[in-house]
Amino acid sequence: MGEVAPGIHEIAVKWGLDEVKVLRNLGVKNVPSPIQGTYKWPGRFKPFEHQIATASFLTMHNRAYVFNEAGTGKSLACLWAADYLMTKGLVRRCLIVCPLSIMEAAWMKDLMQSVIHRKAAIAHAASMEKRRDIVAEGHEFVIINYDGVEGVAKEIIADGTFDLVICDEANFVKNANTRRWKAINAVCTPETRIWALTGTPAPQSPVDAFGLAKLVTPGTVPKFITAWKDKTMMKVSQFKWIAKGDAPQTVHRALQPAIRFTKAMCLDLPPVLTSTRKIAMTAQQDKYYRMMKIRAVMSAGGETVTAVNAATVINKLLQISAGAVYSDGQETVVFDCKPRLHALDEILDDTDKKVIVFAPYRSSIDTIVEHLVHTHVTCRAITGDVTPTKRGEIFNDFQSKPDPRVLVIQPQAAAHGVTLTAADTVVFWGPVTSVETYIQCIARADRIGQKGASVTVVHLQSSDIEARMFRQLESRVEDHEAIVKLYNEEMKELK
Repeated sequence: MGEVAPGIHEIAVKWGLDEVKVLRNLGVKNVPSPIQGTYKWPGRFKPFEHQIATASFLTMHNRAYVFNEAGTGKSLACLWAADYLMTKGLVRRCLIVCPLSIMEAAWMKDLMQSVIHRKAAIAHAASMEKRRDIVAEGHEFVIINYDGVEGVAKEIIADGTFDLVICDEANFVKNANTRRWKAINAVCTPETRIWALTGTPAPQSPVDAFGLAKLVTPGTVPKFITAWKDKTMMKVSQFKWIAKGDAPQTVHRALQPAIRFTKAMCLDLPPVLTSTRKIAMTAQQDKYYRMMKIRAVMSAGGETVTAVNAATVINKLLQISAGAVYSDGQETVVFDCKPRLHALDEILDDTDKKVIVFAPYRSSIDTIVEHLVHTHVTCRAITGDVTPTKRGEIFNDFQSKPDPRVLVIQPQAAAHGVTLTAADTVVFWGPVTSVETYIQCIARADRIGQKGASVTVVHLQSSDIEARMFRQLESRVEDHEAIVKLYNEEMKELK
């Protein structure tokens, strides 16, 4: 302590989490979290400024919301914040709850690229007993899907060492009456830290905020949803309710403390961000996928496989992976692909912007459009059958009007030069077979004038052949030898 000017004294205070919280409570502004001091930010990536800000925010709040847009790297920020709290002895174990499609492709991948010194495991196995064993093994980070929590809730509660729960794509728990909400709520004590992540809080209605707030900050909402509905909605007829004029402010107050970065705010982000969602094939798809591989091996019969016939086999495997296959008589055999449709729903829930879906096969386009119509998402389809004039009208509506929200496009029908910058997310329902087409598809949204600064590209993949093809597309590999190599790698396990 010392006098730096007449009547003004300087006091040295330890730079710790508790001290910073006290200073902030006393009204001392702009006191940074100590994570910005000595923390080394481990891993292969240097954190962006918005990730440092997000991690700092989380270390200061036991229960909080992260509303950063998809593609801004909020999972890495959470992992760094959790790791820092672990180094301080404030968190022993962390339970990461997320959709199935991103358990490995997003969270485990980010763990392996950041806090690799921590033990981590995915609690998703064939048997419930194995899942319970994984929970009991003491991993510092355990990743589990939303509907998997109920089966291991007793073990998590009995263990008592999960001090932090991270709920990614937290709209999965917007309904407090569901079993998944009740299971997650059961494993959280009043002392448990909970961080809820979503790019779109209350996406459909102010009522959607209730379950999220009741889980994370229950003191900010009434005890019962009926009171919350009366507070945020107004009944205009027997079956119709509309949001009250001050509903956004009411929701904002309930979902606090919160932090939000849009992609437009993150000036240090690269122009294109690529992610993958891994989706399990249904039993029906898996059966026919293996049958096709066996037929291909038998047909080859030890003969040299050319690029032409290798490409034919690969194309059939891609069709099955995407949800339908064309028979030799050109009839379409449609498979159950609900997991892939659910993954698309997750992507749409995680952004409030427009989305482009590129689907290589006409049968897939029909399936996607039918699903979106059923879920009340406005959409239009562009295929080779749509006239140039009609395409122009659809593209103009997409760019300049609220609807449609989603464009489902056959890649070869997306002409060079078409600008679709109203979208901030490009989804590949499956890999395209040309590097040039892949680049051109992304370029529809990644152009000067893109409203969100960065474009998020999402690969949906269910099979090894899709994974290999996406890797080649990202690496800009395209030649005849690569096609034969893909074929040989896919068939290797059956030879």
